[in-house]
Amino acid sequence: MRVLRPFLGAALLGVVAGLVPGCTVGPNFRPSRAPDVTSYDANEVSLPQAGDLDPQQRLVIGAEIVKRWWELLQSPPLNDIIVLALSGSPPLAGAIATLAQAQEAVVQAKAAYYPQLDLGANASRQHVVKLGSSSVGSGLNISNNGNGSSFATNIFSFGPLLTYSPDFFGHTRRTVEQQIALADNERYQLAAAYLSLTAGTVAQAVTIASILAQIKAAEEIVAVDVHNLELVRIEFEAGSIARTDVLTAESQLAGDETLLPPLRQQLSVARHALSVLVGVTPAQWSPPDFELDTLTLPIDLPVTVPSQLIHDRPDILAAEGQLHAASAAIGIATAQLYPSVNVSASTMFQAVASNGPFSPGILLSLAGGITQPLFHGDALLSQRRAAIDAFEVQFNSYRQVVLVAFGQIADTLRALEHDAELLEAQRRAVTTSEASLALSQEAYAAGRGSLLQVLDSQRLFSQAVLGYARAKGQRYLDTVQLFQAMGGASLDWLAQTAASSR
Repeated sequence: MRVLRPFLGAALLGVVAGLVPGCTVGPNFRPSRAPDVTSYDANEVSLPQAGDLDPQQRLVIGAEIVKRWWELLQSPPLNDIIVLALSGSPPLAGAIATLAQAQEAVVQAKAAYYPQLDLGANASRQHVVKLGSSSVGSGLNISNNGNGSSFATNIFSFGPLLTYSPDFFGHTRRTVEQQIALADNERYQLAAAYLSLTAGTVAQAVTIASILAQIKAAEEIVAVDVHNLELVRIEFEAGSIARTDVLTAESQLAGDETLLPPLRQQLSVARHALSVLVGVTPAQWSPPDFELDTLTLPIDLPVTVPSQLIHDRPDILAAEGQLHAASAAIGIATAQLYPSVNVSASTMFQAVASNGPFSPGILLSLAGGITQPLFHGDALLSQRRAAIDAFEVQFNSYRQVVLVAFGQIADTLRALEHDAELLEAQRRAVTTSEASLALSQEAYAAGRGSLLQVLDSQRLFSQAVLGYARAKGQRYLDTVQLFQAMGGASLDWLAQTAASSR
């Protein structure tokens, strides 16, 4: 123990030095506060009645979003697809791995809090030549002819080496703080990936349902065109009308048939996009055909109050993590302007042999040093100024993320308001145009009307039916967008995932 006492003393000295209270230079980060507003729009948003056949939605201020909010649509196939997406999505798996990498960086940074202990070993061979007294000119004559002699020495040593740098000015603490902030950023990026995946999956399912409704409407329009063309041909064969009426009816049919290929292409794109979200190729898996009539429109829509939004949106929290890391970088750059202290201690067991048996010994070493930067060509001050500028960049980036989030919610709330108005108007248009078409067809069949009146009524009916299908689908999509804009309970999923991984 007498041999190890200096080594243990050095280790204790390093630990005590680390416990000496030191100052942590640089700014202390404080989370930003939400904008001083109480609503998302300057004018009050209210959701009107959407007609007699479609339900009226309500905004519930301050209500919490349920964890699996997509279950409000009451679609078991959609729930199954969400499960597939969460287990097979490459971006989500990549975000999980990225977070794990960032957490390991925190562990590495915290290692600087403690002394570093290593075991070293080395071996050397020295050849020593004793010089004689003879010389030639100004040079030395090295010889081994009796006037000089030589011998070899072998040295072997091994033992522990302790090094430590006390964190007097907070360089290590700021570095750890920075890595924790970057890990927080990646953690909220993971929540954002989850939110994007779930909301995107629901949106694609609703898009499929909306397009299928439009395809069904277009097919009904074409069926009506076919019926009109049959009436016209009967009249033409009876000699009641001219050939031009037949050509006009055929043109109407051909024009309405052009509605179907673009819609079918949009349907293919939506199906393929949903396959990609699930994590498979379109050739490996095809989603089911969703229908708007089988989906339940959420009636009570939770609206987070503005003061709480910055704590619920993962993109805002991720931007705050970047801002925190930039703040810690100022402290790191500031600490580099102050002295740094290094302490080291070693106990080396040596064995020396010189033309004979080994002679063991112990070499004890204790060293300490301090370095104060004096002149670095203004590099250190420049690094600190650059860190301050980088913080300003991140601060404005954070502000922009918050502004975009508030603007997105304001847009979505207004969209839901206008969706209800549009849906009611489109429903009235369908009802009136359908009645007008029936009357014009009856009049034409009885010989009291013209084909032009029938085609005009048909055109209005076609526009109304397609418009109603689009408006109904858009209302579902904007509802999904609102859940996503409010954070989609992604932080609850993140907390549950973290708890299950412990």
